[in-house]
Amino acid sequence: MPHAPGAVATRRPLRTPRAARALRTAALLVATAPVAAACSTPADDGPDPARPGAPATASAPSSPTPPPPPPPAVDATVTPLSDRQWNRMVAVGMWRKGCPVGRKELRRVEMNHWDFNGELRRGELIVNADTAPSIVRVFGELFEQRFPIRRMESVEAYEGDLDASLKADNTSAFNCRRPDQINAPFMESPHANGRAVDINPRENPWQDLRKKAWSPGPEFSARTPGKGKILEGGPVWRAFTAEGWIWQNISVADYMHFDTGYPSVPFRPKAGKTTPGPGGG
Repeated sequence: MPHAPGAVATRRPLRTPRAARALRTAALLVATAPVAAACSTPADDGPDPARPGAPATASAPSSPTPPPPPPPAVDATVTPLSDRQWNRMVAVGMWRKGCPVGRKELRRVEMNHWDFNGELRRGELIVNADTAPSIVRVFGELFEQRFPIRRMESVEAYEGDLDASLKADNTSAFNCRRPDQINAPFMESPHANGRAVDINPRENPWQDLRKKAWSPGPEFSARTPGKGKILEGGPVWRAFTAEGWIWQNISVADYMHFDTGYPSVPFRPKAGKTTPGPGGG
């Protein structure tokens, strides 16, 4: 209807469809805000509680501590002579026709020993088969006592030369010695039968019957205590004599030497001495 002249018309604000939708949305948000706030969970800085029955996180198993290594042992082995070693022994003159024992009567005893620096070494002795078990026991005892041995090699390593072996302070056993180094007839000789051992010749010299002098030298001829020396009543003497071996079984000083008797005969250890020594087999 037309307004009267001079009257001010009251105008309603126009509402477009877009504006109407916006108003309805705002009203809805206002109405639902308290509900949303009531349903929300407060923030939690700690870990979620474990669900019942959920497996616990397993920690990585620790590695087991390895067992300590076994203590060193003499670890002796007794074997027949190989073709290679026997052929070498024959080639350098350690054995020849007429010697009292041959390859089938001999054994190679390989074993550990301590050197003069306290280091573990591997050596060998060629001995008569009937002495091999006793040799294992004796040197097993010396190993336990940590008695030092400079070196332990069969004499073919020195071209069969006894003097060269002695000068090298080499511990050795069997040697059917060449004619210019013989000290006893072949058949009777303990060394030619594989039933004698010379230990640390430098520290334990002998009075060479051929040279009429200390061999390999006089430096350690006095029987006073010292590294690698053999003394009556000492550990080497006790280990050998307990088995029935004889020390310096000769009319002159021969401190390096043990044998089972002269003239040499099959060895019979003392009663009760029939088992391998420490670490031996």
